[in-house]
Parts: sequence; structure tokens; C-alpha cells
Amino acid sequence: MVIHVVIAEDMGLLRGALCAALSREEDMEVVADVEGVGALLTVVRRCRPQVVVLALSPDLPDPVEVVAAVRAEAPTSAVLAMSPRWSPALVEAVLAAGARGLVGKDGSLEELVRAIRTLADGERAIDPVAAAAVLWPTESPLTPRESDVLRMAAEGLPLKEIAVRLHLAHGTVRNHLSAILRKTGARNRLEAVWRARRDGWL
Repeated sequence: MVIHVVIAEDMGLLRGALCAALSREEDMEVVADVEGVGALLTVVRRCRPQVVVLALSPDLPDPVEVVAAVRAEAPTSAVLAMSPRWSPALVEAVLAAGARGLVGKDGSLEELVRAIRTLADGERAIDPVAAAAVLWPTESPLTPRESDVLRMAAEGLPLKEIAVRLHLAHGTVRNHLSAILRKTGARNRLEAVWRARRDGWL
């Protein structure tokens, strides 16, 4: 049986490399590849693949919502989520949303191929890095006040509103956000929220 695979990855070079590598496997066929998740649901609905390889990134919507949407569109398709880092919160959330497999983006091609075959056989596949994230979570580098600021930023509140709610000066909130971006290595607030949730700090 040939395993039909759909790849959702926003980085064109990596997406092309994955398609080429998986297409060389005798028992696999990449039936479609998409950038991000914009066309993913349409493709999944049309192709009904056995496995959807979904790369998680800060530029995507909430990964839980994406996984749940794929499962709703194609209940028979198994979602294999890829992430550069796994946290207890992200592992639990993605699995709860319906993903059947988790792999790290820095894993080997052999591990990815093995995970795809495992999911196609109806089993779960969780790589050791994701499992270790649950057993040995990383501590948050954020102070309690920085966590408060980031939680409100996650709600989409402007700086002035955050300052009012936390009884802080506008400049103080701005300084906290600068520290948050530095500590999380994020480029903006949206990415900082994503990374903090991914690592279980929010």
C-alpha cells in the first residue's frame, strides 16, 4: 500500500526537500504540499491523505486550532506535527487536539519516515525529544510581572490598556515587553506569545 502524504511547511526550501526525500520512499507519495495552513484544509478535504505532516511555527495560527480543523475535515487522516521545540503544554495541547504523532524539526529523515509509517499503520508516534519535554520541562526565564504582561499581550491588548490593568506606567510595560522579546528570542509580541505557550511558560 502506498501512503499518501500532505506536507504543510511555510519554508519553501525545507518543504521542497521534504517532498523530494519522501517521494524517494517506495511506499510513499506526496500528493500535495502547501505553504502554511491557508490552503491546507482544502487540500486535505480533496486528497484525503493517510498522513498530514504539519510544521508548527510562530507564523501559523494556534496549532491546536489547526490540528483540530484538519481532524474535522478529514477524520481518517493522521496528523504528524513537527516543531523546532516541544514543551509539556504544547505536547499536551497538540495531542488533545487530535495529533497522532510528534517529531522534532531537527530529527533525522529516518525518524520522520518511521513516524509516517507508524501513523499510517494506525499507531501513535512520539519522538524522544517531545517525550522528554514532558518529563523534564524547562523553567520559565520570565519574571511574574513579565508573565502578566505577556498574558495580556496574548489577548491582543494595546500597551496603554495593559498599563492600566496592571497599574504600571506605559514605559514600564514597554520595558517589560522588550525584556520578554529578548528572553524568548522572539521578533514580536505574537511570536513571543507563541514561544511562551510552546515552552509551557504561559
